[in-house]
Amino acid sequence: MGNSGSAVKVCTDHQGGINWLSLSPDGQRLLTGSEDGTARLWSTADSQCHGHFQGHESYITFCHLENEAAFTCSADHTIRKWDVMTGQCLAIYRGHTSIVNRILVAKDYLFSGSYDRTARCWSVDKEKQIQEFRGHRNCVLTLAHYSSRDVLEEEEEEEEEEEKVSRDLLVTGSTDCTVKVWWVSSGRCYQTLLGHTGAVLCLILDAPNRELFSGSTDYTIRTWNIVTGEQLKVFKEHQGSVICLELVNRHLYSGSADRTVKCWLVDTGERIQTYKAHKHSVSTLKYHAGILFTGSGDACARAFNSKSGVLQKIFRGHKFIINCIQIHNELLYTASHDGTLRIWDIRGICKRNKRRLKKERSAQGRSSQKGSLPRLFNNKVGCMVQQENGE
Repeated sequence: MGNSGSAVKVCTDHQGGINWLSLSPDGQRLLTGSEDGTARLWSTADSQCHGHFQGHESYITFCHLENEAAFTCSADHTIRKWDVMTGQCLAIYRGHTSIVNRILVAKDYLFSGSYDRTARCWSVDKEKQIQEFRGHRNCVLTLAHYSSRDVLEEEEEEEEEEEKVSRDLLVTGSTDCTVKVWWVSSGRCYQTLLGHTGAVLCLILDAPNRELFSGSTDYTIRTWNIVTGEQLKVFKEHQGSVICLELVNRHLYSGSADRTVKCWLVDTGERIQTYKAHKHSVSTLKYHAGILFTGSGDACARAFNSKSGVLQKIFRGHKFIINCIQIHNELLYTASHDGTLRIWDIRGICKRNKRRLKKERSAQGRSSQKGSLPRLFNNKVGCMVQQENGE
């Protein structure tokens, strides 16, 4: 059973629940978006608040932090861009007619999804809407982005000649139970992925392997080929909505309303681990250095050995659901609907895990030396099978 931990620091500046927490690419800053309608900028060096972004007329649903600019979206139907150094609002993106749920920044594009059933694409610098993606029958909850260069072969690209001006594609998940893939340049729907019977809550994209993973209120995770639209696998063991996903080294981690996280082998569809101990829905998760960190509706964060599933630590102190977690420099950051940002030292867990991994590798090395003849034989058989299949 994991032992309890206390926070190194508790930041109580927000006057309402924190809905999202974003870490800058350089790791120097964190951004929190809150029910109080403001966003705050925090330094990871001293854990102090160094910026307070005010201007939204309703609560902030989501936020995204770049190194020099911050982005927030709100129930006031707008998205705002902020200068990280001065706190000045640099742009207001207007056009949505309902709550903006999610934003995604990719290259010079800003994408947004809304309760108004649309997704939109904006020019980051020009404060101008470039494209509107219309076709969902209900609200757009989650977004992903990729370039066809990442997934299409040259001959396949030729078939899409009309789209060659821009090879960017947007993926949207909706409460209408569908996932749609759109060409950014034209706004045309490239694929509609059908199969879910509940709202699509989360998406994870693996462009190099042409795969998309979607989690839903129908209790399943589905894998899709993003070029053909074919459904590849259905992961069915959860007993509640699939709320969050994380993909690491062909291992898929899924957090659910059934109070568990499950780990699946992507290539076979096999479920290899279940992480229990949560007393409420698993709302967020993050993999770090062989450890799986989770945040839950029971107001606790937890650390599990990702391989064995053993609970290593419980982080107690929050009063309400933990909505988001981030990890930087062996510090765990948890943002909660109780309005606080809590910072936890995870050096001890990381060190123990590194020692355990070192022992396991050492033991594997010894066993592989003892069993060198059978291993060579097995490898040979594998080569023969591959040759036969290739003929």
